[in-house]
Amino acid sequence: MKHRLFFISIAAIFSFVSISGAFTRELVVYSARKEHLIKPIFDLYTKKTGVKIKYLTGKAGVLLERLKAEGPNTPADLLITVDAGNLWHAAEEGLLSPVTTDTLLTNIPSHLRDSQNHWFGLSVRARTIIYNTKKVDVSELSTYEALANPRWRDRLILRTSKKVYNQSLVASLIVDHGEAKTEKIVRGWVANLAAPPFSNDTKVMEAVAAGLGEVGIVNTYYYGRLMKKIPTLPLTLFWPNQNGTGVHVNVSGAGVTTHAKHREDAVRLLEWLSTEEPQGLFAGANMEYPANPTVKVDSVVAGWGEFKPNHINVAEYGKYQAAAIRLMDRAGYR
Repeated sequence: MKHRLFFISIAAIFSFVSISGAFTRELVVYSARKEHLIKPIFDLYTKKTGVKIKYLTGKAGVLLERLKAEGPNTPADLLITVDAGNLWHAAEEGLLSPVTTDTLLTNIPSHLRDSQNHWFGLSVRARTIIYNTKKVDVSELSTYEALANPRWRDRLILRTSKKVYNQSLVASLIVDHGEAKTEKIVRGWVANLAAPPFSNDTKVMEAVAAGLGEVGIVNTYYYGRLMKKIPTLPLTLFWPNQNGTGVHVNVSGAGVTTHAKHREDAVRLLEWLSTEEPQGLFAGANMEYPANPTVKVDSVVAGWGEFKPNHINVAEYGKYQAAAIRLMDRAGYR
């Protein structure tokens, strides 16, 4: 009887260790996506699975350099970052390892993920045209390329070329048109500027709304934030290139790190992030579009109307980023 009680006690101890161990499992995420956008999603995952998530937030470039410096000693299991160019660089530097699962391949369209499955887009943002409704007749608008036409002289406002979002836009134009034609387009943009490039998209929109310029190019979620704050601004979106290549889109996305200490758990988290509930939260928190096309778009975002996106594989933005930077410099786009 004593022996039986002893073995029952031992079994109970191991059972407790196993259960408590499940609830102390921990993942480490490096994220260029800000804390207020990721914490609610991580908290939900912990509530559902018991897996705790520690995260470090920072600029994309800084996080990539940190991963490189840490090498095999990195504590990071998953990298989340903005812009496909940054994800492409992470893969090129050997910082991400391929993940091939039916869940991810089904949920994330091929043009929104790395061809070798090193990373997957989780939310989509469109970089589109905004215009002053008091200054511009919508019939004047058509394409990104047409903003190089002299009719827009002293009417165009742009964000600095130093930001990766514009580098990716120009990279996509290189894919569509080649370098020579793209350089001509960018030179036309520069000639049409109503003011030197601004530091961010919000300032671009404020300048357009104030009448300093009449038209600009911004990410849609910046538009959503500003109009939520000041809904009376005379601004609205225009979806360009609808009879051709389509609207330029980019992603926020994630990949499992090459030296992940908890690879299986990291893959499970990445898979979960591609499913309906977290997709809605991930995109909706920043007024973006879910990467999973079966997930419902946030009502405010849906109110901006439907558009045809450009289906270039977003990884091309990274591939042509260096060429885009050189081209913008030659064209005088600062």
